Amino acid sequence: MCSSGDQLDPPINCLQQLLMVVVVANILASAEARRKDGKSQRHKVDIQQESHPQRNGSSLRIPLDPILAGDHTTETGELPPDAREMDFDRTIGDMVSQVRNNPALTKNKCVVDRQLWMSNSRSLSPWSYRINHDENRKPVDIPEAKCSCAGCINPFTMQEDRSMTSVLIYTKIPVRRLLCNRSSKTKKRKKCVRRYRTVVESIAVGCTCIVG
Repeated sequence: MCSSGDQLDPPINCLQQLLMVVVVANILASAEARRKDGKSQRHKVDIQQESHPQRNGSSLRIPLDPILAGDHTTETGELPPDAREMDFDRTIGDMVSQVRNNPALTKNKCVVDRQLWMSNSRSLSPWSYRINHDENRKPVDIPEAKCSCAGCINPFTMQEDRSMTSVLIYTKIPVRRLLCNRSSKTKKRKKCVRRYRTVVESIAVGCTCIVG
């Protein structure tokens, strides 16, 4: 690398060349280390997000509706079907208990109560909750919304405006429906095997306002 034919201060020129090589090598090594470290950090973040999807910013917000409050997800990954059914039943049971123990959730008045933080009381199309009971279904009890107004609350007068209409908002949830009902006369002629089949049913979860 250092040429012996240098005329002016050959040792100094040789030293400068060596120093330049060392500096360039250090710069390249540092850049490569930063690149690998950045890639490792991104990979670590991706793994954490995959392992804990429920810890994003939106899931940490507290919903206005107490029926929808609470995070029932687990950190152990995918649950077996029986465990998922038990967790779902427990969640529905908690919602039913909230409806039965909180009078504000069952209060059926066509008014907006801004002193309450629950969304069903602060909505311009307020609603209350009732218990949907069915002995031939699991879960037997499911909380369901019921519109408190035929019209909607005018935000300027805070009175009901019948030029608008309150309508229910539905969602579909999986339930287990009993296939064999012993009370049916047609089923008494043959052996009745009581078993459940998973079906999807529509449940009202709130109300909204439409024109007309």
